Amino acid sequence: MIEPLDISHVQLRDRPLIVCDIDEVVLEFISPFTAFLRANNHDLLPRSFRLHGNIVSLLDGSEPGDDAIAAFQESFFGSQDLWQTPAERALETLEALSEDADVVFLTAMPPRHQTVRRTLLDRLGFAFPMIATEEPKGPVVAQLHGNRTLPVVFLDDIQRNLLSVREHVPDCFLVTMMANADFRAFAPPPAEGIVSANDWDDAAKLIRKHIGRMA
Repeated sequence: MIEPLDISHVQLRDRPLIVCDIDEVVLEFISPFTAFLRANNHDLLPRSFRLHGNIVSLLDGSEPGDDAIAAFQESFFGSQDLWQTPAERALETLEALSEDADVVFLTAMPPRHQTVRRTLLDRLGFAFPMIATEEPKGPVVAQLHGNRTLPVVFLDDIQRNLLSVREHVPDCFLVTMMANADFRAFAPPPAEGIVSANDWDDAAKLIRKHIGRMA
């Protein structure tokens, strides 16, 4: 059984809740990670909706193994503040939405990197509380939302995270969104109960319609 996380730093008010993934939703990931790989003699090719099998050496075209890819990711997250930039219109859209709802970031990232990420988010103006965990996201959103009857929204680019939240918070409004258009083209079709947004303007319209209907 997964132990509840310490989320005491997240203080929700009596209003709707928007829980938002970070990589490829709030911050660009694919493009900065590609730049990072190229600086390390590798490249990321948009051939399918995954990292493994799409990273290749610029020296000989070989594909690195799982351990090498894990090492690349570890190094990238350790220096993410040097590479990552905001997704287009993420900041202004979330600031506008936060006038009517609480916004919480839920990132699937090793907690050991959360200080670097928190510093980066603050520098970019994303002053919303953040939870970093490698545990399934469904139980975390359920812990956040509790027994509240207010609207709850979850945005993510990975379908397994959306399905996890659907399982644990059945009344949650689920939105899939990905900043990188090249890899977005390979994303699986949204499962039942998940709506797709092309960008933050689109997501804001969907969220406001849901919150307005549920209020």
